[in-house]
This record gives sequence, C-alpha cells and structure tokens, in this order.
Amino acid sequence: MKQISLVMAWLLLAISTNAQLSLTGNVTNEQSQYLTDATVVLKNINNKKTLREKTDEEGHFLFKSLPNNSQWILHVFYAGKTPFESKVTLADYDKHINVQLGENVASLEPLEVRAVRAGDKAPFSKTNITKADIEKNNLGRDLPYMLAQTPNVVINSDAGNGVGYTGIHIRGSDGTRTNVTLNGIPYNDAESSGSYFVDIPDVVSSVGSIQIQRGVGTSSNGAGAFGATINLSTNEVHDSAYGELNNSFGSFNTWKNTVMAGSGLIDGKFTADLRLSNISSDGYIDRASSKLQSLLFSTAYIGRKTTVRFNLIVGKEKTYQAWDGVPEDSIKVNRTYNELGYIAKTGTYYNNETDNYNQNHYQLFVTHQFSPKFSLAVASFLSTGIGYYEEYKNSQDYANYGIAYPVPFATDTLFSTDLIRQQYLDNKFYGQTFSVQYKGKADELTLGGSWTNYDGWHYGKVIWAENGGIDKDAKYYNLPAYKYDKNVYLKWLHNFNDYWNLFADMQYRNVWHHMYGFQDIPSLTVKRNFNFLNPKIGISYLKDGYNAYLSYALANKEPNRDDFEAGLENQPKAERLNDFELGANKKDENYNWGINLYYMLYKNQLVLTGQLNDVGSATRTNAPNSYRAGIELQGGYVFTNWLNATANLSFSKNKIKNYTAYYNAYDADWNELPQQSTTYHNTDIAFSPDIVGAGSLNVLPCKNVQISLISKYVGHQYLDNTGNDTRMLKAYYNQDARVIFTLKNKFFKEWNIIGQVYNVFNHFYNTNGATYPEYDNGKLNNYNYFFPMAGTNYMIGVNIQL
Repeated sequence: MKQISLVMAWLLLAISTNAQLSLTGNVTNEQSQYLTDATVVLKNINNKKTLREKTDEEGHFLFKSLPNNSQWILHVFYAGKTPFESKVTLADYDKHINVQLGENVASLEPLEVRAVRAGDKAPFSKTNITKADIEKNNLGRDLPYMLAQTPNVVINSDAGNGVGYTGIHIRGSDGTRTNVTLNGIPYNDAESSGSYFVDIPDVVSSVGSIQIQRGVGTSSNGAGAFGATINLSTNEVHDSAYGELNNSFGSFNTWKNTVMAGSGLIDGKFTADLRLSNISSDGYIDRASSKLQSLLFSTAYIGRKTTVRFNLIVGKEKTYQAWDGVPEDSIKVNRTYNELGYIAKTGTYYNNETDNYNQNHYQLFVTHQFSPKFSLAVASFLSTGIGYYEEYKNSQDYANYGIAYPVPFATDTLFSTDLIRQQYLDNKFYGQTFSVQYKGKADELTLGGSWTNYDGWHYGKVIWAENGGIDKDAKYYNLPAYKYDKNVYLKWLHNFNDYWNLFADMQYRNVWHHMYGFQDIPSLTVKRNFNFLNPKIGISYLKDGYNAYLSYALANKEPNRDDFEAGLENQPKAERLNDFELGANKKDENYNWGINLYYMLYKNQLVLTGQLNDVGSATRTNAPNSYRAGIELQGGYVFTNWLNATANLSFSKNKIKNYTAYYNAYDADWNELPQQSTTYHNTDIAFSPDIVGAGSLNVLPCKNVQISLISKYVGHQYLDNTGNDTRMLKAYYNQDARVIFTLKNKFFKEWNIIGQVYNVFNHFYNTNGATYPEYDNGKLNNYNYFFPMAGTNYMIGVNIQL
C-alpha cells in the first residue's frame, strides 16, 4: 500500500509539473466599459514565443495550453489608450487578469487636431461627425455631401451629381468664409480662401472624424472663420492591421474604387496606412466629366510620451468645365446644356475644355507629453500645386495676347483669331503650426499659432491659334503673388466647479498680401497689410447630460485676390463680424435635442453679387451694415431597437441695411452707356435661405439590414442682393433612400453592401445660380443661370473588410 501511495504522489507531481494552464482576462476603459478588438500579446520570457489574441464583444481574451511554471510579458494595445504591460507567472493554477486602459492623449484625438477643435465645454455651436457616419454616405460624392445633413448646411454641384467641383454654404456663408483645417493645418487656398476638395479626391475615406463649428467658433489656423469652421482629421490610430476594398458604381457612369491597408500598431509603437483612390464620372450636365485620383500614405511612431507622424497626400483632378451653369431660357427644355467649349464656326464643342490640377501635401507632426498636464504639438507642412484651365476661345483680339500689331495673313490683315489657351496657377504653400497645452484640475490653457507663406505664379499660354502669329511657348501674362499669414492665440477654459465653465480666447493675426498684376489689369499692383485682434468669451453649464452656453466672438477677415481686382480707386475693405451665440442641448440614452440662437452682426461684409468671373468664382462687394440671425433646432430619438430618427431645422433672417446695385446699360445698337444704379433697403443677402431642414428615418428590420429615408429642404434663395423674385432659386425638397446590408465572417471579415437612390421623387431643382441683369435699350433684362441637380439616380457600393 505504501508503494502504491508513493507512485500516486509521483504521478500527481508529474501531472502538476506538465499541466497546461490558461490565462484569461477582461479589458476595459476608465469607465469600466468593455473594449472590443483590443490587441493582446503574450511573450514568453525564456523562449521568446509570442501569442496574439483579440478581445471579444465583452472585452474578454483567452490563451489556452500554456505550460506550467512559465513566465510571460503581457501587452495590451488599443487605439487611443495607453498601452498596458505586465509580467505574468503561471504556476499550478489558471490565472485571470483585469486590465484597465487609460486615455493616451498622444493618440486618442491627435493633439494637433485637439488644439483647433471645440471641446465639450466650449460655448459654441458644433457638430461632430464620426467615421461610421461618413462611411454610410461615402459612395463617390465630394466631401460637402458628407456634411449635407448637418444643421443649416446647403450644398451644390457643378456637374449635378456631386462628383467634381462642389460647394457648401453654412448659415448662408459660402466656402470662402469657412475655415478648413486638415489635421490642424490650413487647407483654404491662400488667395481665394476657397476650399477645393476636388483637389484631394476621396479624402473622406481616410478621415477619422470631422467637426463643424457654426459661427466664428474657436481660434484656428489659416483663413479666419467668417461663418463656420470645418476640421478634418486623418491622424487617428488604427489599432489592428486591416485591409479594405471599397467599390461603387452608379448613374452617369460613375465609378469609385478605393483600396486601403494598414499595419495596425506594430509592437504598440509603429503604424503605417495607405489609401489609393480612383473616381470617374460623366456627370449629369453635358460633358461635365471627372477623372480623379488620389493617394494617402501615413506612417507614425507612437511612444508613451512622443509621437512622430508623416503624411503624404497626393491629388490629381481633370474635370470638364461646367461652372457657367445653364441659361434660364434653356433650363426647361434642356436642363443639361453646357455652353462652355462651344466652337462658333462649326457649331460643335471642344473636347478638352477642362480644369487640370495636381496637388501634393507633405505633413510632419511631432507631439510630446511632458507630463499628464503639459503637452506640445508642432506641425510642419508644404503644399504644392500646379494646374491650368484649358479653353477654346472664339474671335480673340491679338492685342489681348501681347501681339501689338495686326498679323499679316495672305492678302489680308487679321486682328483676331480663334485660339486655345491655358491659364496656369503654380504655387507653394508652406509653414508651421504649434500648440502648447496645459490641462489642470480646474484650468485648461492652449497657446498656439502658425506662420504660413504662399508663393504663387499666375501665367497664361496660347497652345494653338487658328491664324497663327502667337508663340505657343510664350506667356502672354505672368503675374506673381505672395501672401504671408501669422497668428498666435491663447485659449483658457476655467472650471468653476463640476458644472460651470468659463471660456476665453484671444487671437492676433497679421496678413501681408502682395499682388503684382491681374489678368485683366496687369499694371495694377496691390500691396496690403492687415492686423487683426479676434477675442472670444463665453460660459457653459453641464449637468446630467444637459449643456447650456452663451458666447461672444469677434472676427476680422481680409478680402480675397478677386476682390482686389476692382482697381485702386475701388479697393475692398476688411470685414468685421460680431457673433453672439446662445444654446442648450441634452443627450440621453434614447434621445437628444439641441437649440441654438445666433446673431451675426457684420461691418463691411463682402457679399456675393450673384455674378461669376471667367473661371466660375463668385464676385463680391462690401455691404456696410448687414446681419444674419436665426435659430437652429436639432434632435434625435430611438423609438425601439429597430427604429430611430434624427432631424434638424433652421430659421433665419439675413439682411443688408442698404445695398446699391449697379447695372450695365446699352442702347439699341449695343453701344455701352453709363451704368445705372438702384438702392435697396433691408434687403435679403444672396444665397441665404430663411429655412433649411434635414431629417433621417432609420429602420433596422433585421440584424444585418438598415434602411434610411433621408430628407432635405431648402427655402428660396435670391441670386443677388436685390430681393427680386425674378432672380431667385426656388425652394426645393429632396428625398433619398439608402439600404445597407452587412455580412460578417463570410469569406472576409465584413461585407457592407450599400444601395442609395438619390432624388427618389425625381424633382427638378437647382442648388446654385448666377445672374447678370442689365439695361438693354432702356429695359432691365435678367440673364440668369442655374445649376440643376440630376433627377432620380443611384449608386451601389460594395465595401469589403479583409
């Protein structure tokens, strides 16, 4: 018996020594919420064997069949969280570990982005858009269409289907008044202040989040916000390796092909991401085709305290010009008519009447967390662009192209010719941004700023002349321009207690703009220097999901290049805006609502005249006294787990106290007469609808299907500032429908099949326009142009996560 007991003891010892043990655990955040898809790495200290797992929907991980008496290093990684590391010894028993990951401010929301965004306690009207919201709509349309459902937003498209050149108005202010930053770096064109998203096609596929601030908002880098701010971020960290294939096809031979791949976090420190995109479309408007390509490459080192990231963004676009719109006399009989490229002698159209542009962005970010309270972010950047408009021009005078004398031709002398010209812009935009952030218990301080330089060269070439006489390599105009912009700001957020907060912000901005000639007035040299102080102050109250705020902000803005072309005697003035905001909102598990009142009082606002220049840009003039006042309502409700809805509705008044319109005049023989003028009082501001609304009803009939009915209403808009009903865009209502079918773990990690029908009811409506009223033989005639949207059309997308 004694021998049997001894044998059993030896057997038990052997079993214990060679037992296969398990290591389990749960991963949560600081609020004890489970983190799904966290990367868990287990490294054997002795033999360097490495095991990897992912947490499930309950934050759980499991490693089986681990040898007894073994020692390991446990690593846990999750995007936006501080990596976890701990030594684990397995001896005789299974082990369970609870891991709580804290916020890593260096990677959660990039510091360079956080510096220019409005936080939850900032007393301003804002909307945050997540990547999930973007992905539902990203079937090939330009970025403004991703923002169409946000409050008080109106969008338009030259081609009529959202591909190619598009525009956005927020609170009636056009894109030149909207400050746009890409990872905290200014994106607005330095001279026009416009944001041409067509130059970086499909950037939305790489965007992790978007914030829209309506009104002046917080201090930012680049062009001053004079109606809104749009902050784009592509610098979010992907925790896991991934690959995606996104392909869309639809009406007007529209295609979108996107390939994305990323390494995820390698050893918790290194990451790389790549995106390649190709978008093409014939457009709704005649010949309004688009051929767009882009690339985004990003690589980063993410340490515990320091991050370094480099971005390369490359864009190439070729679009057939459609920026004149459709004449009013054609809109009912031929809505897709495009007059650009017309060859008078043959009655045909030039097939290369195109806009061509290449743009490259180089961005380098360095951030450092000195302590839990202090951090620094510095970004250096260079943007290069070169491109041209190619145009067929009928009966052009030689004198306008540097030919001083008539051109002998056989037995005749010619003063004009048909020709093809290219108008170039070659430019470099470079500089740095910085922010130092302090976050204490009761106070948050951000000291930031930027310097930027713009070097631009405007020049033109004639590549073909029917009658000869022009050197195709010669530049018939060559006009340099330089713009230097410096700003520094200090933001302070003080928490009086758990509920009340004070926000203060002061920015100094200096702008130096030198232009050595304009195409129509090459002898005009303009040198202007502007100094602006832009203070902001407000209070906010947050408690139990409620947020209320009151703020005042002052903004100043310089005129654009086109504004200066008026001549020395009619030089534009800088604008000033006093913005008052009062709002409240509530967020609950099943519902949310928000209300915001605003009063924007302008001095010398540069308002749109309703006319376009020769490359489709709107012309403007100073209005001494004007205002925009309104109320923005928004809300959402989850009725059941299969039905929810969101909506917003804005009412506003947009008025100019006194406005004088000037009209060209001609006699019966088309001889030019002195201009006539009319003064209007308390008149409506152009392109500023009194009512804008949007809504979405979302039905989830089963686990893998989501059906959405998406609505948009825009009230009538005047084409100029006269309030004349004969120069007006009519109100319109648009209804879209979308179905998303999701399938997981079938051949690939996830399939998303998206089908969207635009303009379900086939309404004919116009989203933009222009007007050129004039007196002809004593009669005032309107020459209106409209930009119509396509009737019922569709897009189908298949997105595969590998």
